[in-house]
Amino acid sequence: MFIKPRFRLVPDNTRIQFMRGRFMGLLVSAILSTASVVLFFHPGLNEGIDFSGGVVMQVRTEGPADFGQIRSALAGEHIPDQGVQRFGDVSDVLIRLGAQPTEAGTQQAVARVRAALEKSIPGARIIRTDAVGASVSAELFRHGLLALGISLVMIMVYIWFRFEWQFAVGAVVTLILDVTKAIGFLAVTRIEFDLVMVAAILTVLGYSTNDKVVVYDRVRENLRKYKTMPLRELIDLSINETLNRTLGTSMTVFLASLPLALFGGESISGFAWVMLFGIVVGTSSSIFIAAPILLLLGENRLRREAAPAAVPKAKQATHP
Repeated sequence: MFIKPRFRLVPDNTRIQFMRGRFMGLLVSAILSTASVVLFFHPGLNEGIDFSGGVVMQVRTEGPADFGQIRSALAGEHIPDQGVQRFGDVSDVLIRLGAQPTEAGTQQAVARVRAALEKSIPGARIIRTDAVGASVSAELFRHGLLALGISLVMIMVYIWFRFEWQFAVGAVVTLILDVTKAIGFLAVTRIEFDLVMVAAILTVLGYSTNDKVVVYDRVRENLRKYKTMPLRELIDLSINETLNRTLGTSMTVFLASLPLALFGGESISGFAWVMLFGIVVGTSSSIFIAAPILLLLGENRLRREAAPAAVPKAKQATHP
């Protein structure tokens, strides 16, 4: 017995002509991705300790932290800090120092900061200390970029084997555009870019790939089912047929990530905000970027491949 759902995000049997807006979608995506590339170089990403190197200390004061007093305490001891910022609670502060050439230099820098705080801010104590050398941070940055590159190549190979090459090219180009927009989002929001953000971008890539495979699967099924339907109409039909599933999945993941972004604290909120942005971008790009690229690449070729199946029947009808 089939039970109809009580709530649907969109009505059944919608006939929205998404491909009418294909040029606008591609134009907006190109503008946003170009702006994101510019933002990547200037002002650049707010690189975390994983990629920039240095020393990060979490300091907890007895009451609400006085940032001016902390900066004055460091300046009074001639300690060149690279940033003092709030971390979570009003009494928690992150102090960032530059990379030290040796482990002994790192220990000396931490000892100087501790002495400066004890002298000027009674009750302040260092909760944790993280240190990454310059060579290690450069290697981590290379490995992070390598992970993104390998993931894109593997996605292309997977889709190429599962579908035709037009699908693979459309998906990978769209995913690259999604990644550039995520990087632009990080540059604008100044969320710290570290290994956690690399994991967030890889997660967004996986989610976005799944969303595009759902749409592409329906397009391939309809190519076999409607052998004479123009590809533009067929893609519109396929998107409409998968719209409830696409929006339902996106809404579920979005609502699950929203509390983490709002109340998850400094350690997880950045990951969640990138996820929220990636869900919106990945869902919209499946409709307005991946589908138009598929239409552009396959408008003639995909239909020529499907046409021969209908030719023998026509000949039999005219020549009994």
